[in-house]
Amino acid sequence: MALYESVIIARQDIASTAVEALSDELTKIIEENSGSVVKCEQWGLRNLAYRIKKNRKGHYILLNIDAPADALIEYERRMRINEDILRYFSIRVDQHEEGPSVMLSSKTRSGPKRDGDTGHYESGRRDFSNNAGANNDSNRNSTDGEKK
Repeated sequence: MALYESVIIARQDIASTAVEALSDELTKIIEENSGSVVKCEQWGLRNLAYRIKKNRKGHYILLNIDAPADALIEYERRMRINEDILRYFSIRVDQHEEGPSVMLSSKTRSGPKRDGDTGHYESGRRDFSNNAGANNDSNRNSTDGEKK
C-alpha cells in the first residue's frame, strides 16, 4: 500500500464538532477500502490566501493515509461531492513525518522561533549616549564662529 498526505479545507461556518465528524467520515471511507489513517490533525480555523466560494476562512485538516490507490480515488470522489469541503490536496509521500506537523507545532510553540533567536535585533545606529555627538556640534559652532 502507498503512503499519502491529504489536506482538506472545510467551510468556515460549520462547527468544530462537524469538522471532527467530517474527519471521522473521511477516515471511515479509507478504512472501508482496506486502508488506514495513521494520523489525523485538525489545524483549526485559519485565514485563506484568497476567497474560495465566498469564504475567507476555513477549517484545515491533515490526514496521513496508508491505503491502496483505489481507496484514495474513492476518498477523493466523495470529497468532490461533499458541500462542506472547499478544497483538498492529496500527495503520495515516501514516509510519514513523526510527531506533530510543522503547522501544528508552530501554532503551539511559544518560545523563540530558532535556537538563539530572541527576536531582538540591533538597529545599526551609532550610540551617541556618551555625548560624543554633542562635542561634534560644539566644534562645528566654534569653527563657524571663527570664519565670520
